[in-house]
Amino acid sequence: MGFGEKSLRMPSRAEALPGRAERIAPPAKHFVNGSRLEPPFPDGFRTAMFAMGCFWGAERKFWQMPGVFSTAVGYAAGFTPNPTYREVCTGLTGHAEVVRVVYDPAAVTYADFLRVFWESHDPTQGMRQGNDAGTQYRSGIYCYGAEQRAEAEASRAAYQEALERAGHGKITTEILDAPEFYYAEEYHQQYLAKNPGGYCGLGGTGVSCPVGLGAK
Repeated sequence: MGFGEKSLRMPSRAEALPGRAERIAPPAKHFVNGSRLEPPFPDGFRTAMFAMGCFWGAERKFWQMPGVFSTAVGYAAGFTPNPTYREVCTGLTGHAEVVRVVYDPAAVTYADFLRVFWESHDPTQGMRQGNDAGTQYRSGIYCYGAEQRAEAEASRAAYQEALERAGHGKITTEILDAPEFYYAEEYHQQYLAKNPGGYCGLGGTGVSCPVGLGAK
């Protein structure tokens, strides 16, 4: 599912497609659990966002976790406002395919999500994930607040040590403050629940993420 050499290079803001003012509206309810995909969410619930290759399989990893209220797939960390999937696939929007997770911190921790994130894909591959090549398939953690960022950076350092001991290369995962999240088209939402035999290119390194993730 690669899109050529150009898609392996991030475009500049000047090169990016212009996009549009109209947003893609998500379905009212999560296909799996019936929860809302749009705010408002229950008081006290928190948000996390990750990119780990094709968002179909990544979303399923997170909706299966206890304490998760809802998940949604979309596009983030690029330049083009309100992009379409076709535009993202050109490599000219700069966006990554992401999963946004809304969760109850009394039932699941951010460290739990980080462990699933690191162990469910190969974070050393740059602008690709397996056979999926392009800037949209890069690895990323997009943080809501300083606490998440500190945990994410500590987990990256801890997992890098574990990968090196197992003979793997350098982590290429970007860790950024959470950018604007653009919902993907309705047919992408909870895709593997609607299409149980659908494509999932997710594959980890087989290296376990250290307990505690290096965070204090």
